[in-house]
Amino acid sequence: MALANTTAEQTRRGTGARRAVLSSFLGSTIEYYDFALYATASSLVFGPVFFASLSPLVATVASYATLAAGFVARPVGGLVFGHFGDRLGRKRMLVVSMTAMGAASALIGVIPAVPTWGATLLVLLRVVQGVAIGGEWGGAALLSAEHAPEHRRGLAASFTTAGAPTGTVLGAVALALAGLLPADQFLSWGWRIPFLFSAVLLAVGLFVRTKVAESPVFREAAPQAERRRPPFIEVLRRPRAVIVVFLSCLAGFAIQAMFATYGVTYSAGHGLTRSAALLAFAISQALAIPGTLGAAWLSDRYGRRPIMLAGLAGMVVLTYPVFLMLGSGRFALVLTALVLALALCQGVAFGPVAAFISEQFPTHVRYTGVSLGYQTASVVGAGFTPLVVAALAANTHGSTTALMVYLVGLCLGSGLVIALCTKETKDVALS
Repeated sequence: MALANTTAEQTRRGTGARRAVLSSFLGSTIEYYDFALYATASSLVFGPVFFASLSPLVATVASYATLAAGFVARPVGGLVFGHFGDRLGRKRMLVVSMTAMGAASALIGVIPAVPTWGATLLVLLRVVQGVAIGGEWGGAALLSAEHAPEHRRGLAASFTTAGAPTGTVLGAVALALAGLLPADQFLSWGWRIPFLFSAVLLAVGLFVRTKVAESPVFREAAPQAERRRPPFIEVLRRPRAVIVVFLSCLAGFAIQAMFATYGVTYSAGHGLTRSAALLAFAISQALAIPGTLGAAWLSDRYGRRPIMLAGLAGMVVLTYPVFLMLGSGRFALVLTALVLALALCQGVAFGPVAAFISEQFPTHVRYTGVSLGYQTASVVGAGFTPLVVAALAANTHGSTTALMVYLVGLCLGSGLVIALCTKETKDVALS
């Protein structure tokens, strides 16, 4: 009887862990699907549709500003969802964050093309997206990590990270299909279809998420939570772990942002068509999925730190040849460059991140700490890198030396933080 009960309990936990992983993967996929749609639409659609009264250049800048508003809102979402996630539970907050994120994206698809009101609604919905995304990633990573057995925690949590390239590919494909329409139809109504499709993804995601049990680690710690200080106060009173997470993740975000924006533009300006450059980027994102999962699996065997350091070291070594290949004007070489940078180096460096940063905090402040550190790194690393890169490129008359120094410097900085300021945590119990 005891053996039967033990077997039944193991089966129940295994089912719960698989549901948590699937839920986290779908949530991250929806998050980055929406992000990819919005980022691309900012350059192609929002200027002429919502800022038509402005000059083309000013309209483009205005549409990019709405994109930045979402980034700035992310740490706010991390604090809000983190506080209630550490007090009320991971699952409840993740249902709210997924609903807000998917609903905001679908509503963008029905905003009337009226310059003043349309632009205002666009900014408000983008802020809602940013707040929801700020709470989604950290909670999803924790739900997987806290459900998983210790020897598979890295792989389980990495499905949250793998949702990023999955969503990016889906978003790029969806908008590319809509772009097959005649230009006037695309700007009139075609661009709205991929945003409305977010409602379908939301329905699927919520169906899976409502089937997930609350984190067993949180349930164990919940009775003591109400007797403690608010989580963000505890985190900020001892900010070392948040700073470590921020600095450890900074280079990974910068790699993604640099090659997703400047890398595509640079290759397109050196003999490759823009559609070919975007295709190479999409392929590299698809290959980043197994790269991320494989690195996380290795981190369960050999540790988080050596795998993450290997990815960052690889980027340091490959930065110069990658930039050479990006400027070659040949599709095969550009594809190779993006695969090396995004699928290999960034995938390996970021594969163990979800488990790594979850292991830096105690349970009662984990949601808050993870979300605050990770989302602040996303604002600085992913939000500001395109601006820094554009400024460096403009002031160096097209030379890539300063860009390479910037990227290598960030990789060395993140690597030193991981090597000198952290201990190996793969065998640490989260409870």
